[in-house]
Amino acid sequence: MMSLLPRPIRRMSLPVIFCITMIIAFLTIMASSNGRKIKEFVERNVVPLEPLIIVITPTYKRPTRLADMTRFANTLRLVPHVHWIVIEDGAQTVPFVENLLRRSTHNYTYMAIETPSGYPKRGWYQRTSALWLLRNDTDSILGDHKEGVVYFGDDDNSYDTRLFTDYIRHVKKLGMWAVGLAGGSPVESPEVVNGTVVGYKVRWGPRRKFAVDMAGFAIDLKEKHEKNKKIFFQIFFSTTAVFGKTCVRGFGAPEPCLLEDMGFTQEDIEPFGFDQGV
Repeated sequence: MMSLLPRPIRRMSLPVIFCITMIIAFLTIMASSNGRKIKEFVERNVVPLEPLIIVITPTYKRPTRLADMTRFANTLRLVPHVHWIVIEDGAQTVPFVENLLRRSTHNYTYMAIETPSGYPKRGWYQRTSALWLLRNDTDSILGDHKEGVVYFGDDDNSYDTRLFTDYIRHVKKLGMWAVGLAGGSPVESPEVVNGTVVGYKVRWGPRRKFAVDMAGFAIDLKEKHEKNKKIFFQIFFSTTAVFGKTCVRGFGAPEPCLLEDMGFTQEDIEPFGFDQGV
């Protein structure tokens, strides 16, 4: 007959306990070592994320806005790695704009900031508010991206996806390109000689230091240095430049004042598309 009584438990000898402890310690060390090796391998071989394109768009109520912003959202939907900052010129956000941004599939920030007295009703203060947000909340906006490029994209323009994928994404400091139907001209563009910007092909205000339309440039955030393992972005954090109430140097246009106040010179400009067709 089989006995159902429990067998007495044998006590393990000290040498056995010692051996088991050593095996566990060895396996722990190996796991830790392999973990470090795996991490190092990933860091060496995994392709880093592309620079994040941060699109700043002021907007306001008008009959064509839904159509305009739908067109813009459809373009951005084809561009990877975008954070869209949209600033409503009003006391509160608008539900259909929020829904459109949600459908865009990109990360976005939508806020309502009414233009205060003394500012032009042309999105100046809204762009300034976006710059303040970007300077104060850079880490949150960039997320896992270590690099970013800022572009001021108005909501009533038409954009080719190549502007974002071929031009803006590759800006190293201050990128510029041609813009259609701006300043009373079919095309405005930098004048480029041997790959260097020497002037501007524009009808209005050709003597401006930066005779460029808002849609014709992008600013890189990657001008950075590391201090105590924290990355500091020089261009936006070494200056408090914003869109003011006026720009005499730009004959009323805000672009020259912003770029000059940020410390850019003509030598910083990287021309894009001057050697290509449509």
